[in-house]
Amino acid sequence: MSSNSFDARGELTVDGQVYEIHRLAAVEGSARLPYSLKVLLENLLRNEDGRLVTAEQVRAVGNWDPAAEANAEIQYTPARVLMQDFTGVPCVVDLVAMRDAMSDLGGDPTKINPLIPGELVIDHSVIADVFNVPNAFSINSEYEFKRNQERYQLLRWAQQSFNDFLVVPPDTGICHQVNLEYLARVVFTRERDGVRQAYPDTLVGTDSHTPMVNGLGVLGWGVGGIEAEAAMLGQPMSMLVPQVVGFKLTGELPEGTTATDLVLTVAELLRKTRVVGKFVEFFGPGVANVPLANRATLGNMSPEYGSTCAIFPIDQETLDYMRLTGRSDHQVKLVEAYAKEQGMWHDPGHTPDYSQVVELDLSTVESSIAGPKRPQDRIPLRSAKRAVRGLLAGESQEVAVLAGGLDDAGDESFPASDPVAISDRIPRDEPPRTFEDDGVELEWPSDPAELVLDGQKLTLDHGDVVIAAITSCTNTSNPSVMIGAGLLAKKAVERGLSSKPWVKTTLAPGSRVVTDYFDRAGLTPYLEKLGFSLVGYGCTTCIGNSGPLIPAVSQAVNGNDLTVAAVLSGNRNFEGRIHPEVKMNFLASPPLVIAYALAGSMHVDLLKEPLGEDASGNPVFLKDIWPTTAEIKSVVDASLEAQMFTDGYADVYHGDDNWRGMHVPEGDMFAWSDESSYVRKPPYFDGMTREPAPVQDITGARVLALLGDSVTTDHISPAGSIKKSSPAGQYLLEQGVEQADFNSYGSRRGNHNVMIRGTFANIRMRNLLVPGVEGGFTKRSSEGEVETIFDASNAYQAEGTPLVVIAGNDYGSGSSRDWAAKGTMLLGVKAVIAASFERIHRSNLIGMGVLPLQFKDGETAESLGLTGLETYSIVGLAGADPLPREVTVRVESDGASRDIATTLRIDTPAEEAYYVHGGILQYVLRQLLEA
Repeated sequence: MSSNSFDARGELTVDGQVYEIHRLAAVEGSARLPYSLKVLLENLLRNEDGRLVTAEQVRAVGNWDPAAEANAEIQYTPARVLMQDFTGVPCVVDLVAMRDAMSDLGGDPTKINPLIPGELVIDHSVIADVFNVPNAFSINSEYEFKRNQERYQLLRWAQQSFNDFLVVPPDTGICHQVNLEYLARVVFTRERDGVRQAYPDTLVGTDSHTPMVNGLGVLGWGVGGIEAEAAMLGQPMSMLVPQVVGFKLTGELPEGTTATDLVLTVAELLRKTRVVGKFVEFFGPGVANVPLANRATLGNMSPEYGSTCAIFPIDQETLDYMRLTGRSDHQVKLVEAYAKEQGMWHDPGHTPDYSQVVELDLSTVESSIAGPKRPQDRIPLRSAKRAVRGLLAGESQEVAVLAGGLDDAGDESFPASDPVAISDRIPRDEPPRTFEDDGVELEWPSDPAELVLDGQKLTLDHGDVVIAAITSCTNTSNPSVMIGAGLLAKKAVERGLSSKPWVKTTLAPGSRVVTDYFDRAGLTPYLEKLGFSLVGYGCTTCIGNSGPLIPAVSQAVNGNDLTVAAVLSGNRNFEGRIHPEVKMNFLASPPLVIAYALAGSMHVDLLKEPLGEDASGNPVFLKDIWPTTAEIKSVVDASLEAQMFTDGYADVYHGDDNWRGMHVPEGDMFAWSDESSYVRKPPYFDGMTREPAPVQDITGARVLALLGDSVTTDHISPAGSIKKSSPAGQYLLEQGVEQADFNSYGSRRGNHNVMIRGTFANIRMRNLLVPGVEGGFTKRSSEGEVETIFDASNAYQAEGTPLVVIAGNDYGSGSSRDWAAKGTMLLGVKAVIAASFERIHRSNLIGMGVLPLQFKDGETAESLGLTGLETYSIVGLAGADPLPREVTVRVESDGASRDIATTLRIDTPAEEAYYVHGGILQYVLRQLLEA
C-alpha cells in the first residue's frame, strides 16, 4: 500500500462505479499550477511510498517556482508505454532474454511481463516501393513482410506470450494516430491492492512524436529505449520538474488556412522563444476554437520546436472527440467528472502560473510551407516562388548546426524517430529564418534535362517537384485537412487537371479510418486519378521510406546534378532524409501537396499563376479548386461518425493474412534462431547469479576512446545505412546477407552483433587517440597500429582488460538512444569519465552497469594532461555501502602514478541499486526472482 501523507485519497462515483482518486486539493498551492503539473502532482500523490517517491517531491511540485530554471528532481511513473517497431524491438528482445535468464536462475519465466501496459504499433517499416497502381498497397505490404519477417515473428510471439503487451500489426496505422484515435484513455483505470483507481492517462513513448496525444489532454513524451524498458518493468523515471511556457491562443483561423499552416507558425514562434526541455501548455479563450485534430497536430510537432510536450487541457472539445472516435459513454463521463473534480477542466478565464507566456492571434496565420531543410523555417505561400529561386540563385540558407543541439539531434534521429535529449549547456541552435519577399525577380541557373515518360518527351529542371506525399500522422490524423485534400482533388479532376508525370505521388495515412471516410465521401477515385492511391498505412515518406524515384526521373536528376524538391505533409525535412536524390524538402498541408503535384514545380506561384488549363483552354488557379471551410465541414460531418472508428478498430490486433500466417512457436520462452541476422539473444545476463557480486574497484583499465566536447549519442550509437567496409557490414556478409539486403542499423537494433560493431563508428567521431582520423578508430599504444574500435575492444576483452572512455563537456546529448549505452557496455567499457553529462544518457549508462564519473569543476582531460595512453584504476568503490560521492582515478604511466579526484554521478538510491546489480534489467530480474 502506498503512503498517504497528504490525506489525499478520496472517491469518485460515475454511473454507480466507485473509483479511488487522489485529490489535488489536498496539496497546498495546487490550484495555481498549470494543467500539466497537476498531472505530475497526482502521479506523485498516488505513487508516494516514502522511498522512491517522497512527500518532499510532492511538496516540491506544490511549491513549484515558475521562474526557477532548476527545479526539484522527482520520480515519475507513467501509466503505459507506447512503442513503434524500430525503437520497440530492442525493448522486446530484452524482455524475452529476461525470461531465459529467469529460467536459468531457477525462477518462473512467466513472471517476466510488462508491469504496466506496453503497446507497440508496427509502422516504421513499410516503404513506398510501388505507387499509382490499384494494388500498390498489397505489393508494398508483401515487400515489407519479406524484409522484416524475423522481426515480425518476434513481435507476434511477444503479442501472444506476454501479459499487458499489445501489438498492432503492420499495415494498420501509425502509432501516434492509433494512440489518439483508439489507445488513449484520457483517464486511466486500474486495480491496485484490490481497489479500482482512476487517474490521468500518461505515457512515455519510444518515438519523438509521442506528444501528439497531448492534444487529447494526455501527458506523454518521447524517451529512449532503456527508460521505456524501465517504465514497463515498473520502475519510476527520474525527471526534473520543468518550466512551463503558457501559449495563449486568441481569435480564429482565417478562411483558407489549415492546421498545417498553424503548426508551422507555432513551430517558428516557439523556436524563437526557445523552449527546449520545457513543457508548453495552451490556454486562453482561443483554445475552444481549436478542433481536437488541430490540437493533435500542434502536439505532434513538439520535438521540432524542442519542448518536452505541448499539451491542451481537457474541455468539451476533448469529450466530443472521444465520442466521435467511439469511446464508451462511461469513459467519456468518467473523463468529464474526473477533470472537473480535480480542477483540471479548462477554464478560459483562468490563467495558471506559467514560467513565461507566449501569445498568438489565430487570425494572423497564413498559408505556408516550411523548408527546404528545417521544419521551423516557415515560408509564406505567397513568397514560396521567390524563396526557392533565391535558393537556386545561390542565396545561402546554411546555418550552423551545433553538435548535440536540437537540429543535430532531430536530423540524426532518422529514420527511427528517436526522442531527443538535449543538454541545457549546449548553445542554442540558430533561430528560424524570417523570410522577407523583396519582390526581386531572380535569375536562376536553369539546366533542363530531357526525359521520356510514357512516350512523352519532357524536361526536368532545378526546382521541379519529384515527390508529392500525403504522409505522416502529423496531418493524416486531421479529417479537415484530409477531406480538404480530397475535395481539392475532386475539383481538379473535374476541371481536367492532372499531376505532372515526373512527380511520384503517394497516400499513406495513419489509420484505416482515413480511407474509410474517403470512400464514404466518394473522394477516393479523384485522389487515385491524380496518382494519390494508397501505398500503405505507415510513416513512409516522412521517415525517408519514400522508395525509389521514377527511374527516368532519377537518371535525369543524377545525370544533371539537379536540385529537385519533395513536398510532403510530414514533420521533418532535413536534407537527404526524405530521399537521397532530393535536396529540397518542403512541409505543406495535404491540399498543398496535391497542388504542387499538379504544378510539378516550386517555380509556380500558386496564388498568382495557373495550375493548368481546363478542357476549354481556360486557366485554372488554385483559388478555383480550393475548398471552403464550410464545404469541408459539410463533408466531414456527413462522412465521419463514431461507428467508423468502432468498426475500424474492432480487429486492430488481428492483422492480415501475412501476419496471421507466420509460423510462431508456442511456449513461454522464445526460440532464438542462430540463423537470424535481425534478432539475436543479447548477452546481458550471461553469467548472472541470484545475488549480485560485491562492487569492486576497476583496476588496470585502458582508454578505448579519448573524446572532446559535445560528443552526442548519435556519434556513439549506430544509425543510418550499413557500409560494406564497416565491421557491421563485414559481419552481415559473413552471415550470408547480400549488401542489397543490409537494411539500416535502425532495422537491426534487435541484433547486438550488428549494433556493437557500429558503436562509436559514426564518421563524425573524432577519437583524440588517433588525431586526424575520422570515424570509429583507435589505437592501443603510442606505436600501435590504427584499428577499429570494435577490433581493439575484442583484443582488450580477450586479455581481460577493462576499458574506460574519457570525454569532455555535454557527453551524450542528442537523441536518447538506448544503444549509445548498450553498445558502450558490450564493448567492455566499465566507466565513462567526462567533464559533464547529458542527464538521460548518464542515467542510461548506469542502467547498463557503466559507471559515470565527472571531473571536478574546471578540470578536463586536457587540463590534467591526460593522453589516453595511460593505465587507469578507479578506487574507493570496493566495500563501500552506500557508494561514495567521490572516487579516486589513479593514472599510471611510465612507472609514475598520480591520483585524480572525481565525482561519482550516481545521484539517486534507485540508480545506486541499478549499478550494484549490474544494471536495471538485472535489478528487476532479481526482484521478480525473489517475489
